[in-house]
Amino acid sequence: MGDRTAAAAYAAGWRLVRELPEAPGRAAFRAMADRAWRARGPGVSRLEANLRRVAGPGATAAQLRALSRAGMRSYMRYYYEMFRLPAMDAATVLGRTRSEGVDVLEAHLAAGRGVVAALPHMGNWDHAGAWIAMRGTPLTTIAERLRPESVFERFTSFRTGLGMEVLPLEPGQSNGAVTGTLARRLRSGGLVCLLADRDLTEGGIGVRFFG
Repeated sequence: MGDRTAAAAYAAGWRLVRELPEAPGRAAFRAMADRAWRARGPGVSRLEANLRRVAGPGATAAQLRALSRAGMRSYMRYYYEMFRLPAMDAATVLGRTRSEGVDVLEAHLAAGRGVVAALPHMGNWDHAGAWIAMRGTPLTTIAERLRPESVFERFTSFRTGLGMEVLPLEPGQSNGAVTGTLARRLRSGGLVCLLADRDLTEGGIGVRFFG
């Protein structure tokens, strides 16, 4: 998409999805996922290439297609739930979330010890952030600047409204101020959530994955 089209699409999503009843809203986003999957554009082709590596050489073409369809539906489900999240009250968010081990994290925070949660790009990160904030634990995170700027500002406003402090990560800069802010939040016993499976600095550790 062009920048203006992308900005308009996000603005429409946040404005319209929260007004729709949930069942038809979910069905509409599932239909969009299926349409994109059938079109087999570059994104779906890349997804299937990745899935082939994960599923192994024994996976059939039909199995890979089924996996990629499920993947596209999962991706669009994320967008639907993200757009709807501002209209969901705390009782709904808390009631729809299951967790294991969060008591350990909360015990450290209650004792005044800061915690770094290293997270992957899996599931609905925004729902998880809203959920922990609604349990009484605000968090600090960083976000890579997006194009266009208006989309980045909408994402930042959206996450701030859910109880998150969002620090912008500027490409090509040292970002020492961001690191200093994170350190202060940890020293004060806060929660810092970092999506840790992307290397934005070219200084990450190389690993072998699925052969």
